[in-house]
Amino acid sequence: MSIVENIMDIPAEHSLNIFGSCDTYVKKIEKTLKVTIIARDSGIKIVGADAAVKKAGAIFEQLLELSRRGNTITEQNVDYAISLAFEDKAETLTELDCDVIARTILGKPIKPKTIGQKEYIDAIKNKMIVFGVGPAGTGKTYLAMAMAITAFKNNEVNRIILTRPAIEAGEKLGFLPGDMQSKVDPYLRPLYDALYQIMGAESFLHNMEKGLIEVAPLAYMRGRTLDNAFIILDEAQNTTPAQMKMFLTRIGFGSKVVVTGDLTQKDLPKDAASGLDVALKVLGRVEEIGICRLTNSDVVRHPLVQKIVKAYDEYENRNKQNKPGAPKARK
Repeated sequence: MSIVENIMDIPAEHSLNIFGSCDTYVKKIEKTLKVTIIARDSGIKIVGADAAVKKAGAIFEQLLELSRRGNTITEQNVDYAISLAFEDKAETLTELDCDVIARTILGKPIKPKTIGQKEYIDAIKNKMIVFGVGPAGTGKTYLAMAMAITAFKNNEVNRIILTRPAIEAGEKLGFLPGDMQSKVDPYLRPLYDALYQIMGAESFLHNMEKGLIEVAPLAYMRGRTLDNAFIILDEAQNTTPAQMKMFLTRIGFGSKVVVTGDLTQKDLPKDAASGLDVALKVLGRVEEIGICRLTNSDVVRHPLVQKIVKAYDEYENRNKQNKPGAPKARK
């Protein structure tokens, strides 16, 4: 195995952003690719096997371009750049950075950070109904919310309707005081959080008072026809098949629908079928409906979340294989 060197120029103003605190990102690239990275006055020297050095060089080129565009490099950026380099798709990282969906109230751009997220956003743009299915932290709800607010601001829709089934996550809360809105607000809090961050509390409350933004439990959808609206059904894994059918048949002209859910986090009774599970099987071949399946590689929260999701997936797969009657894995 031949050892090669590659010397790269990294401008001083970008080095801290790219290298990470205490060279954390450099050490991660070294460990993963089994290369040696030596800091120089105006850049770095990468030493190792030819293929590994080329991958490391491609990663640094992408991170440098992200930094030049004003991005703060995160551990997620580095992890994803490494995974793309192994697939010889390192240049994809900067391509993703070009697609700005919206901006938060503080001016921070919202854009896809993975290929899966980009495909999800493209499906929302091009399809009338989109199912976004995947584990926690993949941006299913947040990106859908950003797309809804963008469509609303561009006058593509007249209102935004956000809904989710009011089911406790494995515990009974009992009686909740207050009026009907106060009773359902705890279940809809994640939707409010995203709206506040992207739209701002003042703008959100103003549009909500005018009826242009509606946040309601799924039970309130029965009997309605929803025209010219961007509708998001969140936590759809907790719907029953009857509820899902009821919701999907509410859709009127000029509307766009995004249904999000995580099939691994159902809070329904054990013997109850999930409306999301059934819908994916029933509607999988309908051309106007997009189905995007995000994976643990699309997790963009803290890197530990990605490891937690992966660990649970492996645990559940082992349990399925060990069940009586399950087919034995071939050696």
